[in-house]
Amino acid sequence: MLPWAALLLPSLFWAGNFIAGRAMRDAITPMTLALGRWLIALACLLPFAWRGLRRDARCYLAHRWLILGTAVTGVAAFSSLVYVGLHTTTASNGLLLNSLIPLLIVLAGALFYRQGLSAGQAVGLALSFAGVLTLVLQGQWTHWRQVSLVPGDGILLVAMVCFAFYTLWLRQLPAELDRLGLTAAQIAIAIIVLLPFWLAEHAAGARSTWTLASGVALVYVGLFPSVGAYLLYMRAVQHFGPARAGLSIHLIPVFGVVLSALVLHEQLHTWHAVGIAAIAAGLVCSNVGVAPRAAAPARRQTRSQPHTR
Repeated sequence: MLPWAALLLPSLFWAGNFIAGRAMRDAITPMTLALGRWLIALACLLPFAWRGLRRDARCYLAHRWLILGTAVTGVAAFSSLVYVGLHTTTASNGLLLNSLIPLLIVLAGALFYRQGLSAGQAVGLALSFAGVLTLVLQGQWTHWRQVSLVPGDGILLVAMVCFAFYTLWLRQLPAELDRLGLTAAQIAIAIIVLLPFWLAEHAAGARSTWTLASGVALVYVGLFPSVGAYLLYMRAVQHFGPARAGLSIHLIPVFGVVLSALVLHEQLHTWHAVGIAAIAAGLVCSNVGVAPRAAAPARRQTRSQPHTR
C-alpha cells in the first residue's frame, strides 16, 4: 500500500502547488514563493532529519555531485522556474508541458543511460499522454491549433527537463541513505542557490502582498508539495524505477481537474472522465506484472569518473 501511496500522493500535492502558484502569481513574487517554500520545508524537516544527516555526512561527500545535481535541478530550478513561468503562461499550456516529463525521463534515460522501455511502459506512456491531451484540449482534438506559446512556456519546458534529470539521478543515489536526511541536504543546497536570485528580485523592486490567503498558500507549498511530495516521490523512484514513477506525473492534471471542481466549483464534463480513464489505464499498463527493482548499486566517485552536470 505504501509504494502505491508514494506513487499517487506526490501528484496530488503537486497539483495543489500548481493551483496555489497560479492563484498567488500577483500576490507573491516567484523567488519569494520558491525560497519561502523551502525555508518552511527545511524548518519542519530538520529536527527529524538531523540524525540521518550526521550519520550519512561522509556518504554525502562521496556522492556530492549527484546530491548537488538533484538539489539544483529538482528542488531549486524546478520550483522557481515553474513559479516564474506561471506568471505568463496559461493553465492549459502549463499542464501540457508538465505532461512531457514522463516522456523526457524515458528519452533522457535512453539517450544518456541506455535504459530500455518495455512494451507495457510504451503502451502506458502513449495512453496516459493521450489522456493528458484529452484534458488539456477539452476533448476537442482540433483545439491544438489554438494553443499559442508565450515566454513562460519556454521557462516551464526548461523546468520539466530539470525534473526529468532529477528523477534519473535520484535512482543513482545509494538506497541506504536516510531519505529524510537526504531531502534536508538537498533543500539546504537549494536555499543557498535560490538566495542570490531572491536578493536580485528584491533589489529590482519586486514585492509580495501578504494576506491570509497568501500566507496559507505559502504554508501549503512549504509542507505538502515540498516535504511530503518529495519524500514520497523518492520512495516511488526507488520502488518502481524512474520511468514508471515519472509516469505518475500524468496524474497531476487529473488531480488538478478534481481540485478545480471541489475548490473552484468548476464544472466537470464527459471529456474529463475520458481523459482520467486513459491516464489510469496507462498507469496500470506500465506497472502490471513488473516486480519492484532493487536500487542501483552505489558507484564510487573517482577522478576519472565524469561529474554529474
